[in-house]
Amino acid sequence: MQPLQFIVPLDVLEAIAPALPAVILVFVLANMATRFLGHRAHARQAREDEEITRYTPHTLTSGALVVASLLYLVVAPHGGMVMSVLVLGMFVTDFFEFEARQVEARNGMDVERPKGGLAASVLVLLYAAFQSLFFLIADVWTQII
Repeated sequence: MQPLQFIVPLDVLEAIAPALPAVILVFVLANMATRFLGHRAHARQAREDEEITRYTPHTLTSGALVVASLLYLVVAPHGGMVMSVLVLGMFVTDFFEFEARQVEARNGMDVERPKGGLAASVLVLLYAAFQSLFFLIADVWTQII
């Protein structure tokens, strides 16, 4: 008996484990797209002197990405730990970048691009691509390493 079996259905998780890196990669790409659209919405809200609100699709993709990375942590401890740390770092960065956008809008400043969030999402994208597309370079990798 495993301690997590009552919280996470491990049999089901083991069945979908091979697809989790690809799912995470799709979530990362969706998160990057919603980050771009969210920035456009925030810039529009600031121009029209509206209150800056969270962009719901970006919040949903961020939440789905956190859940998927934590599920991957259960299945693949090493790769999942790296992925989870990167995703949680991106999540925290998004939180503070949103607060910065609100301050910029309140003070009448230009709304800047979320540079920290972009950098964090690029790191997550690179690692998610490495995890999910490793089969493309596996032969070369094993010859070198």
